[in-house]
Amino acid sequence: MSAPSAARTGILATPFGTVRGILFDIDDTLVDLELSMTTALREVSEHLLPGLDQAGWERFGRIFTHETTHYYDRYLAGELTFNEQRLLRGRAALGHFGVELGEGEQSHQWLTAYIEKQPAYVKPFPDVMPLLDVLDQAGIPYGAVSNNVHDYQRAKLDGAGLERVRRLVGTDTMGVAKPEPAIYLEGVRLLGTEPAETLYVGDNRLLDVEGSTAAGLLGVWLNRAGEQVPEFEGNAVSSLAELLA
Repeated sequence: MSAPSAARTGILATPFGTVRGILFDIDDTLVDLELSMTTALREVSEHLLPGLDQAGWERFGRIFTHETTHYYDRYLAGELTFNEQRLLRGRAALGHFGVELGEGEQSHQWLTAYIEKQPAYVKPFPDVMPLLDVLDQAGIPYGAVSNNVHDYQRAKLDGAGLERVRRLVGTDTMGVAKPEPAIYLEGVRLLGTEPAETLYVGDNRLLDVEGSTAAGLLGVWLNRAGEQVPEFEGNAVSSLAELLA
């Protein structure tokens, strides 16, 4: 990637208009959370599912990462702790294969092992660092707005080598979660830009694109998997590299 305009202009031309700042979602936008989760899940669960084939492990990961997000919604609503929703998702995935994760010590050991191993697998996508290099060169401020608490996401970014994403808004920052407008607008405030000149980029069409657009930002769907959604008429890219005009 090369900067599309002179260094330190503070203005960036994109396919969606000229902007002065960019906000990102974190999980499965900047970092490959799904890969880190499924890798750690297999490592801590193989002794419970000996002989499970690759297709089975893919199904196991799919249940945990995509089909049990209602537990995460309960966490955001304050009904569960973060680790309680993790454990319930793990039980659901194991239960699909006929394994009941017992209460007490067995659950504690499984959850503890997962908590210890999963962070080590969190890495940025290959297109992240090149884009941040361009933004730094062009003097474009950037940051992240996440549907998880600030300190947990700060540690995740730092552990993934993304310390330079310094501006960060978590659900505890404003006491609300996406798609509430206040959480995106706090990110805009930290950038020192205006909503209409700020991109918000994320992998979730509802929370990241529709939510940020409703708050007055330029929402962009990062559709890495090439999902076909004919009814979607908003802004979309398949790679962060496509943000540069």
